[in-house]
Order: sequence, then structure tokens, then C-alpha cells
Amino acid sequence: MTLDGDVHELSQSTEVSSPIQQPYIVKRCMSIMIRNTKYPTFLIVASLVMVSFSGCTGLGSNVPNAKISADQTEINLGETVNFDARESTTPSPTIIDEFQWDFGDGGSKTTKQGITSYTFLSPGYHDVEVTVLNDDGEIDRDSISIFVNAPPTIVLEMPTFIKSGETATLDASESFDPEGAGIEVMWDFNIFSDSNNDGDPANDADSTLRIAELMIDQAGNRTGSVTVVDDKGAVSTTSWNLMVVSRVFNIIWEEQIVEANWNGYLEQGESVVYEHEPGLGGRVIQLNSTLTLSRELIPIMLPEDNFTFSLDMESGWSTFASTSQDNITENSSASIDRGEMNSYPDSGYTLSADSKESLEEQLLNQAGERFGQGTWTWIITADQCDPDLPVDGVDPDQGNDWELTVTVVVMVLRISEVGP
Repeated sequence: MTLDGDVHELSQSTEVSSPIQQPYIVKRCMSIMIRNTKYPTFLIVASLVMVSFSGCTGLGSNVPNAKISADQTEINLGETVNFDARESTTPSPTIIDEFQWDFGDGGSKTTKQGITSYTFLSPGYHDVEVTVLNDDGEIDRDSISIFVNAPPTIVLEMPTFIKSGETATLDASESFDPEGAGIEVMWDFNIFSDSNNDGDPANDADSTLRIAELMIDQAGNRTGSVTVVDDKGAVSTTSWNLMVVSRVFNIIWEEQIVEANWNGYLEQGESVVYEHEPGLGGRVIQLNSTLTLSRELIPIMLPEDNFTFSLDMESGWSTFASTSQDNITENSSASIDRGEMNSYPDSGYTLSADSKESLEEQLLNQAGERFGQGTWTWIITADQCDPDLPVDGVDPDQGNDWELTVTVVVMVLRISEVGP
């Protein structure tokens, strides 16, 4: 047979071949190639025909079958997905040589095993593809879609500083979820204080309002946080700092005269009690008080009545005095006086404090300057009321009229705020 005849026979055989005939055709191809080795051109043509003919190469039957799965297809940003391609197959006797992974966000890797993990750091939909390659050089691909949920975006508006005792408005109402879902807001007003006593100071929910109000009564720096959570549990947290500055106050002490006057009528053995607080809002400096009795009708002939009055201060000082008559031309009287009860304070200067109330308490309660603070209790007692000349056998005046005058010098504290 000539070379042209061999080529014609080979072409006819390939056109009508079936899978059952393919082993025969392979043998026939080899026979023709051996018989015509002296014809290089024929060898080239025969080789090309065999490459295009699956029966001579077996390539069509060795393609693997790729199959991919994932433990989850919806995650939040930063979470990890476990991928599994171990159900991929390849025809015997070939074996799978490697798995080439493309994660759809620019990341990729190659493994010998059919499992891998990947952490997604960009939101959106990602088509993850695995390419299965066997030792015959054949490949197959399979893919799966993963949705990565973006965390909420926090939009926070708040002041950079407030004065102590003021209220700061913390506004996270413009925060949003990129996918358009609803959000929840949680405020921790102090990340260094464990307000819910669970051992973790950084997870307190001091408020769940989108706009929260925070009053701080002490100067210093306050650090807190706001956390926003979307419908899929994605979390965004940001910390904030608020400077709380002290207030500055001007201190003025003004001298004020506090007066009290009581009067009445007491019969022998009776008493009357009066209370007041002359040092309220100030510092007591001096006391002058006098109890005066009305004169008898005939003082020359009859002895004057005797009264006692006493003073009991809440700050711990007590005293008393009894009336006497040094001159028959004067009314019986008694006095309680005391000076330099406290020192005169300096005036006209400024001090820093968290509040006017705290500064006032500090100044009014300075050590050694509290004498006379609190309630003063005065007790007036008719100890002895001698009988007057009887009228129709009856004492016309079984007691006596009295009057108590009290004058107290007080330095009153005036505090005015002049700025932070």
C-alpha cells in the first residue's frame, strides 16, 4: 500500500470510529507509522490526526470534576469562611494534583488538600472559584458566592469640652448601615468604670438612645465609647474623649448685721424658747444680746423680778446670764456678748472649683472657722417674780414683761462665676 493509501485508510477509520473501535484504531495508527518511517511528512500528519483524535490520546476521559462548598455563605466583614472541595473527583488512574483557590477579592492560594479557610476584609458579594488540576494536566472549575456584610458606619457629633456640672449632648443619630438595615446604638459613658459590675468596664450599656445626655460634675478628661450594631450582628465601635474643665469663681465676703427681737410676758416658773440661724451662708464674727425686764410700778419699795436667759449653739457652745439691777433708775437686764468668734476672711480673689455649691461648702466649712454655725436656741425663764402691792387682796402683776434683742455680725459669702 502506498503512503496516499495509508492516509486515506486512517482518515476513514477516524471518521467512523466508535469507543469500542478505538483500541483497534490505535494499533492501526501505530502500524501505519512504523511502516512509513521513511516518510517524515506522513509521520507529522499522522501525529496531528492522533492528537485531535481522542481515541489515540485518552484526554477526553481524564477531565476531573470540581465541586466546592462552604460552611457559611453570609458573613460579617472580618469573619472567616471554611471551603471544602474534597468531593471533587478525577477519572482513574489519574489523581488530583492540586487545588487552586481564587477568593474573588484579589486573594488566592494553592493547596494540595481540598480544604482551606479565608478571612474576607472587603464587603459585598465575592465569587470564590476552585480549579482542580489532576496529574494528567486536565482541569475543572467550580464556584460559590459569598456575601460579606459591611459593618455600620458611625457618625458622631459631640462637644470637645464642657464645664463641670454641665450636660454634654452625644449624638449618633446619623449613623447608618451601608446595606440600609436598621441599627442599634449603645453608649458606654466611661470605659474605665464598670457600671454593670460584670468585671469588664468596656462593655457597659449606660444608654441605648441615639442621642444621649451626659452630665459630669467633676473636672478632668472623660473617655467613653459608642457601639452601633446592624441587623446581622455586625458591630462598629469608636471611642470619644470629652474634656471637663473647672469653673472659675470670684470670692467676695460682705459684712452683714443680723438682728433678732423677741418680747413677751412670763409669770414665775414659765419659759419660752426661740430658734434662729444667724450664720446661714456666712461666717459669724461677733454676738451682742440683751434681755431687759419692764420696771416695777414702785421699784424703790419692791425688789425687781429675776429672769434668766440662755444660749445653746449647735456648733457646741452654751452660756447663760441672769438679770440684775445696778441702778434703781434703770430696768433689770442681762447680756451675753462674744467677739472674734471666727477670723475675718480675705475677699476679692478667684478660685477654681467643679461647682458653686462645692466651693461654698468648702469655704463655709474651713477648719477652725465654723464657730456659731447651725441653729441657735434661746431660752428665757422667769425665775422669780416678787409679789407687787396687792389690790383688793390680789397681786396685780404676777409676772413681768421682757424683751430680748440680738445683734450678730456675719461675713456673708458671695460667689459669682467669671469663666472657665
